Amino acid sequence: MEQRASREIYANAWLRLREDEIEYADGSRGRFAVVEKPDFVTVLPWENDGFWLVQQYRYAVGSREWEFPQGGWPKGHTGSPEELAAAELAEETGLHAQGWTRLGRLFAAYGYSTQAFDVFVATELTAGASSHEHTEQGMVHRWFAINEVRAMIRTGEFADSHSVAALALYDLDNSPA
Repeated sequence: MEQRASREIYANAWLRLREDEIEYADGSRGRFAVVEKPDFVTVLPWENDGFWLVQQYRYAVGSREWEFPQGGWPKGHTGSPEELAAAELAEETGLHAQGWTRLGRLFAAYGYSTQAFDVFVATELTAGASSHEHTEQGMVHRWFAINEVRAMIRTGEFADSHSVAALALYDLDNSPA
């Protein structure tokens, strides 16, 4: 499959939507819509056999949702995924970690988006003050036992796909064989 042409449909500070004309191996043509978004991180803050989660209002679904701390660099800022993970953890929860383990990198939705995310476990946590972004008004954080988090997945209280995938990566390394 080869790209033959591309045009921007829409862009703002958070994403770019483009439409690509492509040619398949057999010579036939097609179109793909592609969402370009910056990569981000998801952080699993682990303490006392559980995780710290954040809850915030998610406009697109019209409800407050629990998830792991996550986010990307503001436009114009750059740094390593590790630096971003530490920044997001502090910003959203006020927590600082001495121990960091990278669990892996996943694509957010590779059927239509270029965005990927790195998953980290943060340990040896100490408390500090959070500094939410303007878009995170009303964000709260709370500790949950790991079994509570798993139960929340079943009930739909913890339905963020990136967070559920991050927990699956955690479980690959931390569940009994």
